[in-house]
Amino acid sequence: MVSETEIITGNTKFTVNGLEVDAFVARPNAGHPKGGEKAPVVIIVHEWWGLNPHIEDVAQRFADEGFLAVAVDLYEGKTTKDAQEASRLMNKLKPEDGLARLQVVLEQSRANPHVASVGVTGFCMGGTFALLLACNAKLEAAAPFYGDVPVDTTLIGKLSCPILFIGAEKDQWITPEKMNRLDAALKQYGKEGEVRIYKGADHAFFNDTRPEVYSRADAEDAWKRVIEFFNDHLRKGQAATA
Repeated sequence: MVSETEIITGNTKFTVNGLEVDAFVARPNAGHPKGGEKAPVVIIVHEWWGLNPHIEDVAQRFADEGFLAVAVDLYEGKTTKDAQEASRLMNKLKPEDGLARLQVVLEQSRANPHVASVGVTGFCMGGTFALLLACNAKLEAAAPFYGDVPVDTTLIGKLSCPILFIGAEKDQWITPEKMNRLDAALKQYGKEGEVRIYKGADHAFFNDTRPEVYSRADAEDAWKRVIEFFNDHLRKGQAATA
C-alpha cells in the first residue's frame, strides 16, 4: 500500500512555447526510503478513458517505488466510463497533438535539475503514445502496455531507448501478429527490447478496476518486471532501489 506520508501528489501544468499541458504528479517526499536528491521520471499516458483515478493510482504506485511519476492528461480534463465516448475522445485526438503534449512534459522534465532520467509507460491508447514518443524523442526507457504497433516498422528504427513491451495473448486489438511484427522490427534494426506476451491474458489485463479483464497474477508479474526494467535503465550511475 502507498503511504500518504511517503509520497506527495497534486495537479500541475507544464508549459513550453505557449502550449499548456495538465498532469497529475506523484513523487516520493524527502523521507521516502527510495527517495533521493535526484529522481528518475516516469511519464504515464492514460487509456482511452482519460486520466482517471486508476491512472492516478498507478502514478502513486510508481512514486512509492521512488520514481517521480507524471501522468499526462491528453484529453484536457475529460474522462469517461462509456466505451463509445472513449472511442470518440481517442479518435478526436490527433497523434501529432498527443505527441506535442508529451514532448512539452519531456522538455520541462529534462530542464528540472532534480530529474536524473526520463522513461515512459502507457496503457492501451497510452501504450501507443508511449511507443511513438520513444521513437520521436530521446528517452532512457519505454514500457508500453498493449499499445498499437505502427504498420510502417521503419519507425522502430528510430527507437531511442530500450523497450519492454507488455502484451496479451487474447488481445483482439493489439494482436499477437502485431506484437510479433514489433519483435521482428526490434531485431531487424538492432534495438534493445523485449516483447512479453502474457498467455491467456486479455487486453487491459493490468487495469484492476475492470474485473472482466483484470488478471491479478499477470498484472503483478508485469508490474515487477516494469519496475526492474526502469530501475535498470533509469538509475544508471545510481544505486538501484529494487
